[in-house]
Amino acid sequence: MSNHYAVILSGGSGTRLWPLSRTLRPKQLLALNGEKTLLQQTAKRLMRHIEPEHLFTVTHEDHKFEVKGQLSDLFPQVLNNVLSEPCARNTLPAIAWATYQIYQQDKTAIVGVFASDHSIDNEEAFLSAWQTAEELAEQDYLVLLGIKPHEPATGYGYIKPGQELSVNCSLPVHQVEQFVEKPDFEKAMRFVNEGYLWNSGMFVFKASTFLRMLEQYQPAIYSQVYAMNKQNIAETYVQFPNLSMDYGLAEELVKHSEKVAVVPVDMAWSDLGSWDSIYARHEKDQSNNVTYGEVLSLDTKNSLIWAETGVLATLGLDNLVVIQTADATLICDKSRSEDIKALVAKVKAHKPELTEIHQTVYRPWGSYTVLEERANFKIKRIVVNPGAKLSMQMHKYRSEHWVVVSGTASITNNEIEYTLQENQSTYIPQTHRHRLANNGTLPLSIIEVQCGEYVGEDDIVRFDDKYGRETT
Repeated sequence: MSNHYAVILSGGSGTRLWPLSRTLRPKQLLALNGEKTLLQQTAKRLMRHIEPEHLFTVTHEDHKFEVKGQLSDLFPQVLNNVLSEPCARNTLPAIAWATYQIYQQDKTAIVGVFASDHSIDNEEAFLSAWQTAEELAEQDYLVLLGIKPHEPATGYGYIKPGQELSVNCSLPVHQVEQFVEKPDFEKAMRFVNEGYLWNSGMFVFKASTFLRMLEQYQPAIYSQVYAMNKQNIAETYVQFPNLSMDYGLAEELVKHSEKVAVVPVDMAWSDLGSWDSIYARHEKDQSNNVTYGEVLSLDTKNSLIWAETGVLATLGLDNLVVIQTADATLICDKSRSEDIKALVAKVKAHKPELTEIHQTVYRPWGSYTVLEERANFKIKRIVVNPGAKLSMQMHKYRSEHWVVVSGTASITNNEIEYTLQENQSTYIPQTHRHRLANNGTLPLSIIEVQCGEYVGEDDIVRFDDKYGRETT
């Protein structure tokens, strides 16, 4: 397995799974179909075929620490291979960046590219298809995994397979004849009947072959990728065009009769792109409902009822999606769950923070939950992980009162250092340099009360930070 590598693409915001999925905590970072998050499930699945050191992940800068935290819980070896994009530029620049990093380490590398937010129930079928794709990639093909459709879905792109290739591979493989955008229902029915495949967005290729194809068909991206090690990454990345792997490279290769192939596979796959797909992947109760959290239902059937907080009670519902979080509730017809993007746009125009963050926000040192916020004050519950510490910082417009709920707090307040135990408190005046740390072995929980003319999250001047965040 020495030259087998994998890249996880962990971007995107999962808009159609609002209000659970939000910009700063998208669906791949959530546990939607089990105890592990979708990102963790993807990493575990890939580790059945590659070594941990050969896993690369591309994510957005805003998600870097959460991605590292989730992956380190499973495989600490992968932390140095998490690449964080300073801005979103679609899949082709992300794949090009990761592939070039791999190629620098191993000129013989064969790379598989996979999304972080897909569900695969038949992992054996997936692994067989991946290995077959690698066999074909050895022969300088760009290879896709195409999903055998079980319904005329309109939410996926399609691949039209051409003739079967006469090559030495474990499974049948086909030349790609055409890529088709997401169709309407009538076209989707025809595609299924004619043997088209769903485009899963999974690619396998030899790193050297990919870079050669990139140089020929997207020379600007090729040049910028090679320049990234010599220039500031943020300055370089913003210059990338917004191009998908399909449109920017794969379709170009098909147009020019290059070697593009597809491995058809039936692996019980879903991209979990809507609440309807979440409903389809869960076990149902006797009324054909899927429930999560503290749910009480009467005369309710065929529905998805999800409570992140509090008690959610339903009466007389049929074919609905009801999602309750601490600060927002969604109620929609299950058949309309693909259209939630339009609703989220309306919410964003009215109250943008509801589409961006949850009341609980995760940081590299732990998390905080906003309990209440009004003019001139904010109340938070802060949890600091064992061995973690916040940055040395100060606030221009607010003071803070801290009360220890559990654990032991190590505090720096200007030049004074001291320790607080449970039920003890302290006061951090406005403009004081301060730091909160947990040097113990148990989580530290405190209540923070902020008071001042402005209590926004951007009123932070950092002087020192162990997690590499920008300091002043």
